Amino acid sequence: MPGKPTQQTDMHNPYGYSEMDWAVQLDPAYAAARAEVRRLSVGKDGTLSVKVKELIVLGILASRGLQYGVEAHRRRAMEYGATKDELCEALKAAAVPGGGVAYSVGVRALQALEQDGAFPPPSPPPPAPSQRSKATPPLSAPPPAPRRRGTAAKR
Repeated sequence: MPGKPTQQTDMHNPYGYSEMDWAVQLDPAYAAARAEVRRLSVGKDGTLSVKVKELIVLGILASRGLQYGVEAHRRRAMEYGATKDELCEALKAAAVPGGGVAYSVGVRALQALEQDGAFPPPSPPPPAPSQRSKATPPLSAPPPAPRRRGTAAKR
């Protein structure tokens, strides 16, 4: 039948957009075409890794103010190995061309992910030394400031 995809297209929705699951029922042929474009643009094929592709996408979404999309694409970037630091750096990079909205939307998405437990808790700081090591020499007072010639010391 013309217009029907010849190969089996993966209709899986990796981002959790409920409206896209609904749209598959509305127009299966169009949903299949979108799935193929998604595969070509952010799929595993190509020179860039899926993680890098997702970092690019979330920067664009952040600059457009689409927080729900940023959160979805951050989750997928994390599935492919993105760290909290990489996610933060991507939103800082997006803030240059995308303006303040990119940074604020990105920070809110990052905060939501942290509140959802998406990142491991930070490791505690090393314990503070309880005593100064006896091998360490005591600190000495700084040398007095030099006097200028021709001036008497004030009392």
